[in-house]
Amino acid sequence: MEQGDHAIGRPPGRPSGGTQPRRSGRVAIIAVAGAVVILGGSLLMTSGPAMDQNDLLDWSAYDFPPSPPPDTGPSDPATILMYVLSDEYPTSGGSPAEAALNTVVRRRDTRFVPVLIELVRANQLSVSRGAGLEANVAALESLSGRSFGADWPAWVEWYGRTDLRAPPGFTGWKGRLLGRIDPGFEEFLPDGVEARIRVEEVLWGGVSVDGIPALDRPSVLPAEEAGYLQPGEPVFGISIGGESRAYPLRIMDWHEMVNDVVGGVPFSLAYCTLCGSGIAFDQRTADGMAFTFGSSGLLYRSNKLMYDRQTRSLWNQFTGEPVIGDLVGTGIQLRRLPVVVTSWQAWREQHPETTVLDISTGFDRRYELGAAYGEYFASPATLFPVPVRSERLPPKERVYGLTVGDASVAYPVGVLSSRRVTNDVVGTTPVALVATRGSLTVHPDGAGADSVYEAGGEVRAYASGGRLFRPGPDPGTVLDSGGGEWVVTEGALLGPEGERLARLNGILSYWFAWFEFFPRTTVYSDG
Repeated sequence: MEQGDHAIGRPPGRPSGGTQPRRSGRVAIIAVAGAVVILGGSLLMTSGPAMDQNDLLDWSAYDFPPSPPPDTGPSDPATILMYVLSDEYPTSGGSPAEAALNTVVRRRDTRFVPVLIELVRANQLSVSRGAGLEANVAALESLSGRSFGADWPAWVEWYGRTDLRAPPGFTGWKGRLLGRIDPGFEEFLPDGVEARIRVEEVLWGGVSVDGIPALDRPSVLPAEEAGYLQPGEPVFGISIGGESRAYPLRIMDWHEMVNDVVGGVPFSLAYCTLCGSGIAFDQRTADGMAFTFGSSGLLYRSNKLMYDRQTRSLWNQFTGEPVIGDLVGTGIQLRRLPVVVTSWQAWREQHPETTVLDISTGFDRRYELGAAYGEYFASPATLFPVPVRSERLPPKERVYGLTVGDASVAYPVGVLSSRRVTNDVVGTTPVALVATRGSLTVHPDGAGADSVYEAGGEVRAYASGGRLFRPGPDPGTVLDSGGGEWVVTEGALLGPEGERLARLNGILSYWFAWFEFFPRTTVYSDG
């Protein structure tokens, strides 16, 4: 997530599924699992079976009607209790949140563990209107049996490794809570929305919806006019249909999303700075739909959740699949396109006709190398909680991940760079990985040695068809076992007799990110 103007702790379409809140002045009416709650006034009305009031709360201490209206549908007291805990309906007698907290602890209902984790974070972000931080932490520790205190990341990582579940209506409740930061978050998380991931693990990333603005069909320059670029600085390179374009990381760090067209193909370059992964997706689907994307401001396991502007569904940036919203269950998955991280000089040498992103984007940003994320890239630490970890590699070691069918392999970039050409098999598919230009080390302008970071390397993978390759006489060629010279291109390896070995679209990322979404991966070793 972007830092600077939208720093963490400084809060800056169409809902899918469920029932949309309707606002009128300061009063909002929400349907919650068959109940109607009037928020911003002093009345709670439920339709459904009468609650066991002694089991839920001692309502006599507060200004509530003693009985619900006639039964018109099911209602779950736990749903209403969440809204009491977050003080979503103030009453003339004051907030009942602390009494609700005591009720949760007394009942030992572990479904409220994620609710309390959310409330602890709300306390820390100063958007809580319920019980205070100490009270919420004490209740959370009592209910969970864990002692993490106010260490919110520790709670999130622990919860991500459990099989606990939240109360009914949690998604809509969480959407309203996050809506105190930005009302747009409430649109992503309406009550009843379909989800493929645990909504409990969706986190605020420190910015508002589109607080990291996407670049839509941005202005580009011929290579010779891009005087602002340094030869050794990193760019994302994309070549489609004979047209090539470079997207400098110093600009992409501030925008994380480009909706563009190259070679007649509309695509989105989705960049998760936290994961170190830039992935290009064809915006078109097999059934004729097309999407453009923005940054939601939300995260899942320290990975960017992007959203499409057509349905406002949330998507996993790493897999190109919708995970929350109308599109869940449709089977839609975006097709990845070839993208490479390399230096501007190397990209220009290979693609002299390339265009490049114009630094005049229309946004006021400090487009200097490392200005947005230099410290994070150089640090071994992650910025947000990572529940699923593996110690096989350091969390932020750069890997190039390949999936073929059900098989996944992570290749440390340092190993690929030292070997230059690596022959391997993923599942049952022989592959060749070419990294003949080594790894890419970046020295941000004016920064000390501590800010030097590893940006990855120029890695491309191909389905080798069983051929074995070794480095050629120059970085742009490889040799087969018979000495035949093959040319490295963005679309394929081109053989001396016109042969073509197709490019495989891998992902360059940090190890922790690859492992989060491909936990059954193997790790390549040159031993």
